[in-house]
Amino acid sequence: MSGSGEQGGSSERHGAHGRPLALRERWEAYKNSPFLPATVLVLIVAAAAGLFAGSYTYAMANPTPHRIPAALVTQPEVARGEAFVAGMEKALDASLELHDYPDVADARRALDEQRVFAIVRASDDGVALDVAGASGASVAELLGKAGIEVGDATGVEVTVRDVKPLQRGDPRGLALFYISLAAVIMGFLGAIQLSVHAHGLNPAERIAFTVAYALLGGFAIAAAVDWWLGAVDLPFVQSWLILAFTMFTSGMVFTMFNTLMGRWAMIPTWGVMVLLGNPSSGGAVSWPLLPSALGHIGRWLPPGASVNAQHTAVYYQGHQFVFPYLVLAAWALVSCTVFWVWRHRHPGGRARTPEHAATAT
Repeated sequence: MSGSGEQGGSSERHGAHGRPLALRERWEAYKNSPFLPATVLVLIVAAAAGLFAGSYTYAMANPTPHRIPAALVTQPEVARGEAFVAGMEKALDASLELHDYPDVADARRALDEQRVFAIVRASDDGVALDVAGASGASVAELLGKAGIEVGDATGVEVTVRDVKPLQRGDPRGLALFYISLAAVIMGFLGAIQLSVHAHGLNPAERIAFTVAYALLGGFAIAAAVDWWLGAVDLPFVQSWLILAFTMFTSGMVFTMFNTLMGRWAMIPTWGVMVLLGNPSSGGAVSWPLLPSALGHIGRWLPPGASVNAQHTAVYYQGHQFVFPYLVLAAWALVSCTVFWVWRHRHPGGRARTPEHAATAT
């Protein structure tokens, strides 16, 4: 009797220990199978889809003015000008930032240098409101609509004129945003494909092939939009090189994260370049209408730098900024440096054949 009892107790203890052991074995088998990364990818893709929609909706669904610089060419004693300006500040929720200029020429220079988005000129005959669609169609539309409404409300005759209009083939000013978006996305997709299909490339070869597809891809984008569709008349060589610079930078950003994080590099790349970079670029909605944090961050990210560089190249040839090129250059340089310094960690490249082995053969 006692023997059978001991055997029963022993089997229960073995069973109790056996269940955790079996669970651990199953977990180890699951960890080493393709099902774990596949499950993680399912969760990541679902989260990325929601964040992607959310980031664009947050930035673009309800554009609200935060700070719109405007040039004021008027005298304090002109009552109509004072009434109009007060009405505009009320209509725009005090977001109109006025700068006094002595004459129209100085104000127009400030507009061309993109230091202001509009010019207000008051006289005894009424108010002239000059806007610049090329500085941002959404801002120009907002200012023009508010100006007409304020004029009707105050009894001031208001004339709205777009002194820097967008090109006829791009009335909403979105073409430059879309070509920059294409360059950003194709830039890191090209780097992903190099990792998958040409993982044996050594570091210098990988950078060289990234340069190659960036130059060809940038040319293809510019040629399709300008030569084929005729949507925008681009300064072709400059726009091509901006697009190529953007594609190269985007590709090297992925390569940098691939060096640091291996197969999960797509997560930070997507976050920086798409979730954060594109909605804050100022291409679809101008920076003064974006949430203030996005409006400041966007200028420092490659998508925003690309849109800014392209925008001034097309519409402000005589008043271009070096800042967006410096931003692209900084991201490209940091990415290349990280990749080169830690290239031994990059999941690619090929081993060199030892000299003695080559001699023996």
